[in-house]
Amino acid sequence: MDIGFIGLGVMGQPMALNLARAGTRLVVWNRSAERSEALRAAGAVVAASPSDVFRQTRVVIVMLADGDAIDTILARGTPQFSENVAEHTIVHMGTTSPDYSRGLDADIRRMGGHYVECPVSGSRKPAEAGELVAMLAGEEAAIAQMRPLLEPMCLQTVVCGPVPSGLLMKLAINIFLITTVTGLAEATHFAERLGLDMQQFRAIVDAGQMASSISRVKLLKLVTRDFDVQASITDVLKNNRLIAEAAREAGVASPLLDVCYALFGETLALGHGKLDMAAVVRAFEARTDATS
Repeated sequence: MDIGFIGLGVMGQPMALNLARAGTRLVVWNRSAERSEALRAAGAVVAASPSDVFRQTRVVIVMLADGDAIDTILARGTPQFSENVAEHTIVHMGTTSPDYSRGLDADIRRMGGHYVECPVSGSRKPAEAGELVAMLAGEEAAIAQMRPLLEPMCLQTVVCGPVPSGLLMKLAINIFLITTVTGLAEATHFAERLGLDMQQFRAIVDAGQMASSISRVKLLKLVTRDFDVQASITDVLKNNRLIAEAAREAGVASPLLDVCYALFGETLALGHGKLDMAAVVRAFEARTDATS
């Protein structure tokens, strides 16, 4: 079957390219048309509009920034919404609030469609390598249909249960990610300001028991001052906010996350929103310079 893919950003484009290169017949659309050209070259059909994607396909993957963007693409709240989702399976692979996803699930099913919640763990590099981890939630039959289609994008797929358990799992994983990278940035800032040999510092961290694929990538960025985006400050701050809101709603303490939220907010205020999340080190630098 032909599969629709809407949203060809930092993550979406490499994900869609992996599908196309694996032989999946794709119909794609992106708001910035130039992002579609790599997909066209890989054999995908570039649709003229989102509604054109829904007309040509019955399974549509959306990899979009937030709920507002998804609602706009689906024409939610308008008569066109029913036409877009009825007898379709909508696969939501971005990160939104669990409450938003729960409501979207109900609305799509009410219109005779199917919904799969499928956020992924990983940033641009794992997306390019087809090594994302997908956390699926929704109806068993729809999930069973989708899992084979995800293989070119994902190293592993895990069924988490009913909506919104996939997004709740993603938020829990992101606490570990955000606090880990923030701690690494603080350690790097400490080492640099105390005049340590940064190549030695990196070699020791990379050789130690706390080393991981994410620590090696982010530490290289920190030491070389390469903040080319894999997961941006703006996106991580958004995810941080979603986690904090979910924690407050559930009455769960999240003190480390709250500190990270402040630091990423300071980094954004310094004008670094489009840089990689490792650029949170800028907030540490600004605090140190303010006390010097």
